[in-house]
Amino acid sequence: MNKDQIKGKFEEIKGEVKEKIGGVLKDRKTQAEGLVDKEKGKLQGGMGDVREEVERGTTRKEPEEP
Repeated sequence: MNKDQIKGKFEEIKGEVKEKIGGVLKDRKTQAEGLVDKEKGKLQGGMGDVREEVERGTTRKEPEEP
């Protein structure tokens, strides 16, 4: 697990918490910020996954056509 994956997961969790707090308090701004943070975390985590694959040298390859 690399730092992008860790930071991404943290952002996702932070976003989920903000989203739920915004929902409970009926604060649409906080709820929207939570959604943005959650998606930002998913992207950062995905970048971490790609980085890890590249470092391992196991990038996904397209199947060869016969």
